[in-house]
Amino acid sequence: MKKIAPIVAIALFAVAFTSCKKDYTCTCKDSAGKSTDIWTQKLKKSDAETACKAASTIIYSGGCSLK
Repeated sequence: MKKIAPIVAIALFAVAFTSCKKDYTCTCKDSAGKSTDIWTQKLKKSDAETACKAASTIIYSGGCSLK
């Protein structure tokens, strides 16, 4: 048991500092109804939602949604 405890502690430490970043797709529609996909790379979900919302207000008037 004494040999396993340090290994488990190191594994938990590594998992705790691993980020949950991944690729997301933001689908936007323009005023004419044309759909466009915007890909994000290696972002946290909250950051991807913020970027998608920004694209919705700045570029695409039809709105955007995160997939």
